[in-house]
Amino acid sequence: MITLPRVPRCIAVAVLIACTTSACSRAGGCRDEYCGTLVFAGVGEVTALLPPVSDASVDRDVYDQIFLRLADLTPDGGTIGDSGFVPQLAQRWEWTDPLTLVFHLDPRARWQDGPPVTAEDVAFTFAAYTDTAVNSADRGTLLAHIASVTAQDSLTALFHFRDRYPEMFYDAVFHMRILPAHLLRNVPLATWRTAEFGRAPVGAGPYRFVRWTPGQSLELAADSGFYLGRPHLRRLIWRFASDLNVAITQVVAGEADAIEVLLSPTNIERARNSGHLTLYSYPGPTYTFLRFNLRADGDSLRPHPIFADRDVRRALVLATDRARMCQSVFSGNAKVPPGPIPQSWSWLWVPQLTVPSYDSAQAARLLAARGWRDSDGDGVRDRGGRKLSFHLSVPSTSPPRVQYAQLLQEALKAVGVEVVIDQMEPATLQERLRAGGFDAALETWFADPSPASAAPGIWGSHGPSNFGHYASPAFDRQVAAAASATTPDAARTSWIAAFGTLDQDAPGIMLFSVDNIAAVDSRVTDVQIRPDSWWALVRTWRIPPDKLNERDRVGG
Repeated sequence: MITLPRVPRCIAVAVLIACTTSACSRAGGCRDEYCGTLVFAGVGEVTALLPPVSDASVDRDVYDQIFLRLADLTPDGGTIGDSGFVPQLAQRWEWTDPLTLVFHLDPRARWQDGPPVTAEDVAFTFAAYTDTAVNSADRGTLLAHIASVTAQDSLTALFHFRDRYPEMFYDAVFHMRILPAHLLRNVPLATWRTAEFGRAPVGAGPYRFVRWTPGQSLELAADSGFYLGRPHLRRLIWRFASDLNVAITQVVAGEADAIEVLLSPTNIERARNSGHLTLYSYPGPTYTFLRFNLRADGDSLRPHPIFADRDVRRALVLATDRARMCQSVFSGNAKVPPGPIPQSWSWLWVPQLTVPSYDSAQAARLLAARGWRDSDGDGVRDRGGRKLSFHLSVPSTSPPRVQYAQLLQEALKAVGVEVVIDQMEPATLQERLRAGGFDAALETWFADPSPASAAPGIWGSHGPSNFGHYASPAFDRQVAAAASATTPDAARTSWIAAFGTLDQDAPGIMLFSVDNIAAVDSRVTDVQIRPDSWWALVRTWRIPPDKLNERDRVGG
């Protein structure tokens, strides 16, 4: 801290307060252990900072600093039972019977506008997340086992479960960031996706919302009175970039300080040669795949004229040389997953799960057997007057996915399939996915730490993010068995069966899971990166006083 010898305390305080003004900032500003400005390069722009209505990665990166869970995962904690968790808003917890979990809130926790966090906030949050008007992605699956959440008193929240299973505690805490009832109770639930609160949120976390300049940046400021410990970094700023290459250029040029993933070998080398960045490897929590829409474009009641046929889907999988594509794009910095499995689920990368072999000859035979032949000699198969042609939607902001789309176009052309690539903004793509207005799409999914949370939401028959309308009772049963398993070995056996079913049904083509490498300015110390939330621990990062630059010293 700054020392002011032989100066009366009241004068010293006045001087420190004065040093938050722009005049003092110009004179040198903050110089102690709680200074520092960290600028993140974010790909795309924030859409809404109200957790139940947005699961976009840029939004989550920001609101994870503003809102807290009742308890949080440890960096290497498991999801079965409650031993792998640390307190956040809850000071402690206990099971009063096999289906009742009691949380005792930390009396020090307060909302950033002053009132204490109460059990009523917890009950209100659960009601919001599970309301059809809000339509949270977590409502139908991840929170479905919880029957009710009630307030016993101001600091005691009771969770009642419908059934007993290994990840009860995980479901109770991980999927909900607690919300302020006093600020949201009178906001109609149906308007939450566009509510003003989502553009200027108030939470109980280590950082407060400051400003959001559309198209440019968003800023948070440390809450110096945060009850779990004052954050060392005084300001967090997200600079919005149009795509990954622009974001990495900002970091390499020193205009930003951190980016969570570099992806390509070229980008990794640029960061390594910058002279001011440190690279951090961690297990990738994402996987990228091509999703087939099994229903007609925009009409969920009619089967898709191409992709409703499992043999056609399997043929397209066989025609895709995924190992070659992965090497071509990533040069060894990614792996082809043997299912919808990110690298962070390392315990499921087992020999029993294998990537289907590339076999273009077998792909051609399957297509011909299903009646798709090139009757007019134009190089594109047809059947009954319809071309074997489809549109592939891909986000324009993702160079690896655009490159993959082109490689897929080339590979499928070789077996007589025409692929039309539609590049679009991520928000537009997300709208199309939700509306079912697509043939196929290249998607990257950020997976929860638990397969039981992540897999059924995307591939389960009733999953809220099952945009391709894949439905398999066998897969659903196998997922249920995995979710109810009480040991990792038993869970692994059921997951192997479930992902084997997906392999046979081919609702998509699993393409790659990257070896995640983040880049952070070398003046930042105590850096820890957690796969499930890249910046979850940023409040513990710091910049030593002798490493501060001008951006660190300037006031907000």
